Amino acid sequence: MVQVEGKLRGHVTVAADASREEIEQAALGNENVQKFMEGKPVRKVIGVPGKLVNVVV
Repeated sequence: MVQVEGKLRGHVTVAADASREEIEQAALGNENVQKFMEGKPVRKVIGVPGKLVNVVV
């Protein structure tokens, strides 16, 4: 589950042993997530292993 500003914006599937960087790249590479980021810089990426990634812009 990928959230932008705390709102659900997409889903990504990654390996269970994926690193934090791999998960972050998959989340930020999601087309729907990019649409909601609107070119704004990423302030913080919050991850809960196995559950969600929240992108703060």
